Amino acid sequence: MLVAVPNISEGRDLVVVGAVADAFAAGRARVLDVHDDPDHHRAVVTLAGAAGTLAPALAAGAAAAASRIDLRRERGSHPHVGVLDVCPVVYLDEDRRGAACAEALAAAADLGSAGIPVFLYGELAGGRTRAELRRGGPAELARRVAAGELRPDFGPQQIDPAVGATLVAARPPLLAFNLELAPPATLDDARAIAAAVREGGADGLPGVRALGLTLPARGGVAQVTCNVEDHRAVPLARLVAAVAAHARVAECEVVGLPPRAAFDGFPADLPVRNRRTLEDALDATSITLS
Repeated sequence: MLVAVPNISEGRDLVVVGAVADAFAAGRARVLDVHDDPDHHRAVVTLAGAAGTLAPALAAGAAAAASRIDLRRERGSHPHVGVLDVCPVVYLDEDRRGAACAEALAAAADLGSAGIPVFLYGELAGGRTRAELRRGGPAELARRVAAGELRPDFGPQQIDPAVGATLVAARPPLLAFNLELAPPATLDDARAIAAAVREGGADGLPGVRALGLTLPARGGVAQVTCNVEDHRAVPLARLVAAVAAHARVAECEVVGLPPRAAFDGFPADLPVRNRRTLEDALDATSITLS
């Protein structure tokens, strides 16, 4: 059993999000969760399936996204370079690592055959990061490709500005977790806190990436949006404590499906939207991890 977490650059048109999710589920892969976010203008889909089922599902979803999403229109504040922006295949333990790497490479080849330029990142690309590829957005990535500074690993060697490129990896679980700051915290406060708690910051947490932004759909509240690369090293309770050292955290939000262990020691009185774990979703669909 493997998991994939494709991210699409659409979070406001739920008809489009639903159509892409349906395309992911058209084969033998199962959709466990769909998280749409109008402020980030992004949707995160969680799929589960046996080895060999995720690659064709991801290619089908990519085709659906490419036919319905246009990157030349406003796409929100979240960094992105493609209509199907990132497409990681997740291994839940070391025994599945090889299968996840093979599935990710198969997905990259299928996406490339479907006409989408693909860049590998993480361990499949010598440690190259998403941030390196996303820097400057889709227009800058297209410029670097046109100038010969970068070459897609699969697919066309030029980038359609409407579709962009897809970033593919095999990796362990990554937690996407957002922390909303209580008023009167501002965008500047959120940015300063993000800079402090991200890896390399004054209070830096290992493997934590963080940005500060505001959420118009929630009344302009300031948010610190985070990715936690290793929940064993940085449980969510530790991340909350680090942010709360600078400003009161009013509410949190889970994006996707974190492992249950990520919530060990989490404050019982802190509200969390979408608090549903990978194990919860697998139990609900009678899918086993074996």
